[in-house]
Amino acid sequence: MSALSLRAKWIETRKRHAGVTLVEVLIVVAIMAMLAGGVAFAVLPRMAETRVKTAKQGAQQIRSIVQIWQTENGAECPSLSQLKKDGFMDKGGNTDDPWNTPFSLKCTGEDIVVSSSGPDKKRGTQDDIVVPEEGGGGDDQAEPSE
Repeated sequence: MSALSLRAKWIETRKRHAGVTLVEVLIVVAIMAMLAGGVAFAVLPRMAETRVKTAKQGAQQIRSIVQIWQTENGAECPSLSQLKKDGFMDKGGNTDDPWNTPFSLKCTGEDIVVSSSGPDKKRGTQDDIVVPEEGGGGDDQAEPSE
């Protein structure tokens, strides 16, 4: 046999075996599914923690804005819409927590309490986010980082 015919046979054999089998495709899909599952397992708990931190920061920011508003306008407790109307918050600014529930404002004497209903979207439950935290003494300093 000549070298040319051997090469032609080799090329023909390669053409018949070109492509991937269904088993190979299924193995690749299974590996990708396992990787996606691992990423979701690692990321989803972090997303919940991040939402809680974002809600606390939003509540602290609103509380600071209310303190400034009270300094300029008297001791009454403004609503979130009043703060927007008076220009203390952006008109397009978000006054909702990360779960799309409006923050709640309550002024009692010298203290300003801003709260979010938390992940369950129900007020007065264990997962509510309250600033300042109950028993926190009313100072607006951020929690120390870990």
